[in-house]
Amino acid sequence: MNIKKVIVIGSGTMGSGIAAQLCNANIPVTLLDLKTEISAKAKKRIFESRPPLLIDKSKIDNIKVGNIDENFDTVTEADWIVEAVVERIDIKHNLYKKILKKRKKESIISSNTSTIPLKVLSAKMSNEDKKDFCITHFFNPVRYMGLLEIVSDKTNDTKKINFLKNFCEDSLGKGVIICKDTPGFLGNRVGVYAMQVAMTEAINMKLNIEEADAVFGRPMGIPKTGVFGLYDLIGIDLMADVLKSFLKELPESDVFHLVAQEIPLVKNLIETGYTGRKGKGGFYRINKKDGKKILEAINLSSRDYSPSKKVDLNIDEKVNLKELVSRNDKYGEYAWSVISKIILYASSLVPSVTEDYNNIDEAMRLGFNWAKGPFEMLEELGVKFFVEKDDQLKINEFIKNLYNKKSETFYGKRQVYTNLETFGKVKQLAKTNKDNKSAFTYEHKNYKIVEFKTKANTLDYDSMDALNKASDKNMIIINEGMQFSAGVNLNYVMDFAKEKNWKAIEKFIHYFQMTCKQLKYSNNLVVSAPSGLALGGGFEVLVQSDYVVSHTNIVTGLVETLVGLIPAGGGTTNMLWRWMLDQESKRDPDFAPQKVFDIIGYGKTASSPIEAMPFKFLLEKDKSIMNRNKLLSFSQDLINEKKNGYKPPKKPTFKLSGSQVRDKMFQTLEKLFKENKILEHGLEVGKKLAFVLSGGNTTIDKELSEDDMYALELEAFIQLIQMEKTQARIKHTLSTGKPLVN
Repeated sequence: MNIKKVIVIGSGTMGSGIAAQLCNANIPVTLLDLKTEISAKAKKRIFESRPPLLIDKSKIDNIKVGNIDENFDTVTEADWIVEAVVERIDIKHNLYKKILKKRKKESIISSNTSTIPLKVLSAKMSNEDKKDFCITHFFNPVRYMGLLEIVSDKTNDTKKINFLKNFCEDSLGKGVIICKDTPGFLGNRVGVYAMQVAMTEAINMKLNIEEADAVFGRPMGIPKTGVFGLYDLIGIDLMADVLKSFLKELPESDVFHLVAQEIPLVKNLIETGYTGRKGKGGFYRINKKDGKKILEAINLSSRDYSPSKKVDLNIDEKVNLKELVSRNDKYGEYAWSVISKIILYASSLVPSVTEDYNNIDEAMRLGFNWAKGPFEMLEELGVKFFVEKDDQLKINEFIKNLYNKKSETFYGKRQVYTNLETFGKVKQLAKTNKDNKSAFTYEHKNYKIVEFKTKANTLDYDSMDALNKASDKNMIIINEGMQFSAGVNLNYVMDFAKEKNWKAIEKFIHYFQMTCKQLKYSNNLVVSAPSGLALGGGFEVLVQSDYVVSHTNIVTGLVETLVGLIPAGGGTTNMLWRWMLDQESKRDPDFAPQKVFDIIGYGKTASSPIEAMPFKFLLEKDKSIMNRNKLLSFSQDLINEKKNGYKPPKKPTFKLSGSQVRDKMFQTLEKLFKENKILEHGLEVGKKLAFVLSGGNTTIDKELSEDDMYALELEAFIQLIQMEKTQARIKHTLSTGKPLVN
C-alpha cells in the first residue's frame, strides 16, 4: 500500500499541525471539522502561523477544507484517516462508526489522543477493524517536535503498523517510537511526572519559581523554560485536565498520584483566568508599569506578583549533573530530589511500559527537548553514586540489578527505535577527542565529525580551533543539540570589551575568518549538516562549507546588525560574491552590493531551506532532509560521491564601485532615518556595512581580493564593538533575548 491521500478530522491545534506537516511532505490533505468555516479558519491560521508550520507558504495548496456532513465521502478516497477531535469518548466512538462505514478496506485509521487508552477507543470496533486502528500521538508543535508515538497492541496488523512507522519516519521526518497501550504512553508518562515533581518539590522546599526554573532547566539539560514557564506555555488548565486523566487511569499504587493531586494555587489561577500565556498570564505574567512591559512572577505562598529576578546559580554553562546534585545548598538539594525521583520513576516502568529503557530517553529528547533522558542521567551520575548518595532512597528492581552487577556503564546502544545510522549511534563507535571544551571531534570511517558543545552552540576561539584542526580530513559539522549554532559567543566577546581589550577581539575575529577560509579552500570536503538555528557566525560556517545538508527545520541568516555589528567571519564577503554571480550583476555592478545590503541590513532570516534559497543562504547544490536522523548518512553519501577528484573553489575577485554604490545605500539609510524606521546607531551601523559592501575606497576599475574584503569586515567590526551603543545593544540582547533599537 501507499499513502497518497490523508483525511484529518478536527482542525484544532493538533489537527492543523498534523495537516501542515503532511503538506510539507507534499501529501494532499483534506481537513474536516463541524463547519467548513472552522476548517477554513484553521487553514488560514496555518498559513499565517509564527513560528511557521509550513516550510514554504505555497505548501498550503496541498490542503482542502470541508465539513463532516457535506464532505465526509472524501473518507472513501483516503489511505490514512487521522482523528484529532475533542477528548470525549462518545464523540470519538460516533465518528469511528461513520468512518468504518465509509473507509476503503486497506486504509489506516488513527487517533491523536494523548490520554484515552487504545482499548477504550476501539472497544466498539470489530476485530477486523481493530487491525487497522492505532494511536498516532504527535507532539505540539508538530513541525518542530520530533516525537511521534504509535500505540498498538496484539490486535493490530503488525505489517501495517510498521508501514505507518516507516512512512512517518521517511516522509514526515518523525522519530517514531512504538508504544504499549499504557496511560500517557512514554513521553507524557515520564515528562508530565517530571514536571509535577519539579513543581511539588519547589513548593515543598519553599523555592521561588525563578529558582526552580533556573535549576530545572539548562543545568539539567532541560529547555530554559523550566517547569513553571513550561506550565504557562502548555496551558495551566490543559495540564490540570491531563493530570485528571492520569489519576483516573493509573492505579493508586503508582507514585504519580503523590505529585498529581490538585494544588490550591493552580486551582485559583485557573478560576481567575490565569491559564498561562494564552490567558492573562500564569505563574509569570507581563504587566505594564510607567508605559513599560515588565515580566512578573508569582509568589507561591502569598500569590502576589512581583518583578521577575534572574537567578545566578554560579555554575559553568556545561551540564554537570554530579556537581549540581552535590551542591551543599538548597539548589543542590532541589536538583537531587527532582532528578532522583525522575530516575526512579522512569526505571520503574521497565519492562511493564517498555522493554527498551532507551526509548524513554529518546521520548524525552524528541518530545520534550531534553539533552539527556533519565537513564543517561543515571549513567552520568554513576549507579554506585546514585544508590549510595542517599540511604533513604527506595531503589527498585531495575536499579538494584544494576547496582548488584556493579554496572557503571550499562547503557548499551542508543536510538534503538530506528534502523538509521544516526549521529547518536556513530558517536558511540567513533574515536572521540573531548580535549576541546567548546567542540568535540570524532573520527569515523574516512572523515572527521565536529560537534559544537557550548550553550546554544555559540562559537568562540576553541570552536574555531576544533574546525581548523579537523580540516586535515573530509569533515562533517553536525550536532545533537537543539541549535546548529546561534552565532558568535557574545559573552566571550563582551568579556574582552569590558577590559577594552580590542586586540584580543581582533585576534579572535581574524582567527574566525582564517578558519572559515581554511574550510573553504582545504583539499578536503566540508559538509555542514544544520538543524535549528544557524545564525550569524553559525551561518558563516555554512556559507563557507562545500555543501550544506540541512534539516527542514532550520532558521538561518546574518543577524549581526541587530546587535550593532556586521558579519565579519566572511559572511558579508561570501554573500556578496554569491550575489555577484547572479545574472543581474552582469548588467548592473551595483546590484549585488545593494541586494546584500538589504539582506544583512534588515537581518533577514529564512525558516526553512526553501525560504533560504531566494536569499542565496543555500544554493541548488545543497540538500534538505525532513528527518533529522538522516543528516549524517546523507552527508556521508555526499562525501563519498564528491571526494574523488575534488578541488577547492577558485578564489574570487571583486570589482565594486566604491562611493558610487555607497551613496545609493546612504540615501536609503537617510530615508529610513527620517521615517524613524532606524535611529542614530542604526544609521551608523548601516554606514559601516555600506562601506564594506561598496569595497571601501575603491573604484570599479580596481580589483579587490577576498582578503581585502575580509580586512574591511574586520575593521568595521572592531570599530563598531568599541561603540557604547553597540555594547548597549549586546547587553540588552543577552539579558532579554530581544534586540534594542537605539
